[in-house]
Amino acid sequence: MSGEGVLSSGLSMAELGARVRAERRARGLSIERLAELSGISRSMVSDVERGAKTPTVLVLDRLATALGTSIARLLDEPARETPLVLRYAEQRVLRDPAGWERRVLSPVLGDVEFEFMRTTIGPGVDAGEFAPHAPGSREYLAVERGRLRLTIDGRAHELETGDSAYYPGDRRHAFANNGASDCVFFLAMELGGGGRHHESWKGTHDG
Repeated sequence: MSGEGVLSSGLSMAELGARVRAERRARGLSIERLAELSGISRSMVSDVERGAKTPTVLVLDRLATALGTSIARLLDEPARETPLVLRYAEQRVLRDPAGWERRVLSPVLGDVEFEFMRTTIGPGVDAGEFAPHAPGSREYLAVERGRLRLTIDGRAHELETGDSAYYPGDRRHAFANNGASDCVFFLAMELGGGGRHHESWKGTHDG
């Protein structure tokens, strides 16, 4: 996997790396074990934690999934007050070099593992396949405009403007835009199992 992604969230690579490392250590995982769980090379995990490389959205999602959490929690501290208004300029945005972006619309709330996002995929762009989340996870999707190919466990579904879909988040899922204009869709993700990865094995090297 490439580490040539662009993180446009106001968060430095060092801060992001520190958060990934803190989440890993909180679960008693070694770098080797996180690499195994996420399917990402040990060197890439190490580079991300040290702030040496900017991860693509897929890489960051796989790390978050292996940690039993969401990208949003890796990008933000839990909100300290409610109600909370997230101004447009304050929202975390991840831009992938493949030609798509994810805007996180929901705040991080304590132990609640929920993420609400707006995704824009350029024409002819394949955003790739995301790994299954924890058992019991759910995802709800609505297309604001454009055409979206939603693929669940290898089965493709063609969605048009105004269409919506639900699917279990603990299955492989992929997004692609086969149209001639941008596709914009909203996605709400609820992680199952409290969103936490329970791991009794602890490696000898904590990194």
